[in-house]
Amino acid sequence: MFGNILGKSKKEEVENASNSEIVEKVSKMNLSDMRIYVNNKNSAFEICEEGLSVVMRRLISKDENSKRFIESDAMDSKIKKAFELVLIITVNKKVTKLTSELIEEFIVLYGDIIKKFDIDHKQIYGDKLQKALINALSTIQTMAEVNKKINVLK
Repeated sequence: MFGNILGKSKKEEVENASNSEIVEKVSKMNLSDMRIYVNNKNSAFEICEEGLSVVMRRLISKDENSKRFIESDAMDSKIKKAFELVLIITVNKKVTKLTSELIEEFIVLYGDIIKKFDIDHKQIYGDKLQKALINALSTIQTMAEVNKKINVLK
């Protein structure tokens, strides 16, 4: 009883340790590995909220030369994989407000590449990403309402 009042329980400590391990592993993954992780096909790590936000942070990160993770001269397959990865993240049930903010930042940061890719390849990723973000926000709202009802019932 006092352990819960004074500090973290052992379960929380183990969970935080495993989450930090996931964060470290995800930060070193390539696009294919990130996709496997987000699709929950990686048997070593179960998908979590922190893992999704780390994937999004990785996609919007810039290196020491101020180069984005994806540049306009990148191969079309890499660009498409990144867009598809973001779309997969938006439909995940573990998406959080932070992750949705990072998705919005991704759309703003890569707006030029999205428009160019849509024009060159007759795709509609710009519209798909906007709609997916709206759906992710509605998922977050629904989950918050469910959690509120659960807390009332306790």
